[in-house]
Amino acid sequence: MKKAIRLAAALLALTSLPCLAQDKGYWRATSNTANSITGDIVISDTKLTINFTAFLLAKARSLAPAEVSAAFDADINAGGTGTLYRLNVPGAKRFLHRNTLCGAEDTQWMATFASGRTLQVAFFSGTEVPVFTFDAVTKSTNLCGTFTYGR
Repeated sequence: MKKAIRLAAALLALTSLPCLAQDKGYWRATSNTANSITGDIVISDTKLTINFTAFLLAKARSLAPAEVSAAFDADINAGGTGTLYRLNVPGAKRFLHRNTLCGAEDTQWMATFASGRTLQVAFFSGTEVPVFTFDAVTKSTNLCGTFTYGR
């Protein structure tokens, strides 16, 4: 009987893992923008690695479902997790094909949305914290681009 309970608990834990989407780990570039600018990325608790270059990363806060929906045009009920990070990627830093993240401006913010085996990332310039409403995101002059990655 105890063996059956342990087996059931293990199966329940394994089947619930996809619900625990997180942005940490290795992500393979899947969108055209990711393939042409960043390539694959790695996110850890303290670093973002793009094209073999690591940048310090600090979690600013979690994003509410409505903020994720506004930033990534995602279904508000789809689940997943969103996070806003502070970082500093110099505007002069070149990545794949000599591209930059935000033109000549420093990249100061990164928002992520992990759902299942997909990660969406938005980079922002400017020192002000990005505002995540549909109107603010569509009119933002600090949004550098959005990128999609997969596992």
